[in-house]
Amino acid sequence: MPSFDAVCKPNMVEVRNALDQANKEITNRFDFKGSDARVEQKEFELTAFADDEFKLGQVRDVLTAKMAKRGVDVRLLDIGKPEKISGDKQKQSIKVRNGIESTLAKKMVALLKESKLKLNASIQGDTVRVAGAKKDTLQEAIALLRTQITEVPLTFENFRD
Repeated sequence: MPSFDAVCKPNMVEVRNALDQANKEITNRFDFKGSDARVEQKEFELTAFADDEFKLGQVRDVLTAKMAKRGVDVRLLDIGKPEKISGDKQKQSIKVRNGIESTLAKKMVALLKESKLKLNASIQGDTVRVAGAKKDTLQEAIALLRTQITEVPLTFENFRD
């Protein structure tokens, strides 16, 4: 039975490259001279540091621009609230989404069931497995998910005959 998996998976190599380019630009920019502005990475969590809220916004803008240039969808970023560290210095947590959240997975399964396509959709951890009798039906399901689910960038893997 043909099937595929719908997942939300970032390309962490490109995220790391974008992060390195953003840090390089921040160190070279005149408006950041003498400041402690940078972005650090720990697994799927980025942390932006800056001297004040305005510079924190600038760091975030540089990071999103570099990610867009590297082909990383900025919808993968879940930006948290700025926090004060000491004095005027601030930090901001930015999570990189990995996997489909359960509420979104339930929405996807319900959407596929409402579409009246002859498919079986099931949630398997942080992926949604879709199986059907015909490849054409699966391609219709992929097109439907691409148009209806706009919160996160979806990728489709393990397309099997």
